[in-house]
Amino acid sequence: DHYPVVGVNWNQAKAFCVWRTEKLNKYLQEQKGESMLSEFRLPTEAEWEWAARGGNHLNPYPWGGPYTRNDRGCFYANFKPLRGNFVADGGLSTLIVAHYPPNDFGLYDMAGNVAEWTSSSYSSMSNTYIHDMNPDFQYMAKESDPSAMKRKVIKGGSWKDMSYYLQCGVRSYEYQYESRSYIGFRCVRSAMGRQYDK
Repeated sequence: DHYPVVGVNWNQAKAFCVWRTEKLNKYLQEQKGESMLSEFRLPTEAEWEWAARGGNHLNPYPWGGPYTRNDRGCFYANFKPLRGNFVADGGLSTLIVAHYPPNDFGLYDMAGNVAEWTSSSYSSMSNTYIHDMNPDFQYMAKESDPSAMKRKVIKGGSWKDMSYYLQCGVRSYEYQYESRSYIGFRCVRSAMGRQYDK
């Protein structure tokens, strides 16, 4: 109950968001007589990065500094430190959620522990055709599409990654139909208002 969910592919993570939205809306309708005009979903790459930075726009890591250790020598996240000594940071694989302090927005595990799915599609060329004001590239791949079209952006790095992948601006990808022991997800909620029954 206290560990991050892993082994879930992108399609399953999206399906969970749909289920969670329906569950919340049903509860609110039955208990409070209101319908939320909102949904749970995976964050876009840009939303994820903004949240991970926690207001520290010029620093590479969510904790706001350029180093992976604090002034007492303790690591800020669960990753593969040093020359691959997995246990040097306190864990051989995933650790309990919130084992390390949150970022300045109060969000835990924005770097390390498990990498996270985003709703954004991955293309090495996407920076040439997305807009600076809303940097997002989405593509709903069909079954018949080539594998290169089924890549989704993952962010945050994991317990098996070196510190480079923990940086907020670094992106990687995985195929939307693949599940891994080091990839999880978090939901974001789009709220657009409420409707009350009379």
